[in-house]
Amino acid sequence: MEPLLVRACRRETTERTPVWFMRQAGRSLREYRELRKRHGLFDIVAQPELCAEVTLQPVRRHDVDAAVMFTDIMFPVLGMGVDVELVEGVGPVISQPVRSAADVERLVVPEPEESVPTILEAVRLVRAALRDDQAVIGFCGGPFTVAGYLVEGKPSREFATVKAMMYREPATWHALMDKLADTFAAYVVAKARVGADVIQVFDSWVGALSPTDYEEFVAPYSARILSAPDAPTIHFGTGTATLLSAMAEAGGDVIGLDWRIPLDRGWAEVGEEHGVQGNLDPAVLLGPWERVESETRAILARAGGRPGHVFNLGHGVPPETDPAVLGRLTELVHEISVEARV
Repeated sequence: MEPLLVRACRRETTERTPVWFMRQAGRSLREYRELRKRHGLFDIVAQPELCAEVTLQPVRRHDVDAAVMFTDIMFPVLGMGVDVELVEGVGPVISQPVRSAADVERLVVPEPEESVPTILEAVRLVRAALRDDQAVIGFCGGPFTVAGYLVEGKPSREFATVKAMMYREPATWHALMDKLADTFAAYVVAKARVGADVIQVFDSWVGALSPTDYEEFVAPYSARILSAPDAPTIHFGTGTATLLSAMAEAGGDVIGLDWRIPLDRGWAEVGEEHGVQGNLDPAVLLGPWERVESETRAILARAGGRPGHVFNLGHGVPPETDPAVLGRLTELVHEISVEARV
């Protein structure tokens, strides 16, 4: 049996709606927080058995339909020759931001088997540990989001330095995106080759762009990554209501929707030839169960049981979330979607 998520990504009729949660591995789980007292994030990813264990923790806890590999979107960038520090409460911080053509020239495009062997081994371990109907999700960062960290040097909301490079030094920008696309395409191909059933591209902050800037400066590179692996793909971003049709054109069997657009309207934007993923507001998990249930029922009603819906949040699990809520939510989606198919 192929994993439920794989069949949903292909818009095949499934026995229930698949469920998984972005950032389900870690953050809200007590067992993960205990591990983090002794290990940094990159330290965990450097140990395949430990990485696999953290990846599998939420699958055992919540009985979700997929395990998303525990790592960070900046992990493959280390192999490009970039010094990245993950600062608690801040995010990725780059000691020497990429600001010039010379900085881009110094970046290398590594071979995944040499630069990220531990995550590839962790994928193999996770695939061997799951049931046949559960999927392994491998992922990479979207080219704009990763470039944003590299150029700004730290998380940003305005991306003023990034946009200045786009407009003033387009050749430098395109050279950077070219190297990121080559690196990430090879990375996800390698993950699919060793056992990842589905690939997701996390272009979390691409919603900061106008549609014309997205199409000129980002879409060709996202398309290259999304077309590379021999596996179904999910194309995700936040704040992307004005970009959805362009993102769908760039690629992705499934397009991620955040909570700012009703699911049925978002599906109309991306077209029926694509599936959609989402789109419960993560903050709803912090409210009473009655609110969680009513919002979930409304999302499933908007999906209408159409093939190609993957239930998820509109972004990641908040750290304050009670893990029991995620398990209860998974059961609810399975129960409602099974009943709807009878």
